Amino acid sequence: MRKNAVKVTIVGEEYTVRSELDPEYTRQVAAYVDAAIRRVLQAGPMVESHKAAILAALAITDELLQSRRQQEDLAQRLKQLSGELARLLPPQKRQSVGG
Repeated sequence: MRKNAVKVTIVGEEYTVRSELDPEYTRQVAAYVDAAIRRVLQAGPMVESHKAAILAALAITDELLQSRRQQEDLAQRLKQLSGELARLLPPQKRQSVGG
């Protein structure tokens, strides 16, 4: 796949990101990172930019891990509901739905 060179600005600094991803998606990712760093910078006393980037990375990682946990919980709940629904079906139909 062809790599795209996309110029993005994060906290006033311009970067060229080379990626196989869609350029608009790359810009959205950069904008999300920019916003996360700016939230850290606005939250308290002046923090050095590299420390703000680390704190923003921790916040983004927390969001990711919480989202994954919620997705796993939802998948488990759907599996439970599928099993409950399968028990309501006639025996000949159960095999294809809930196992």
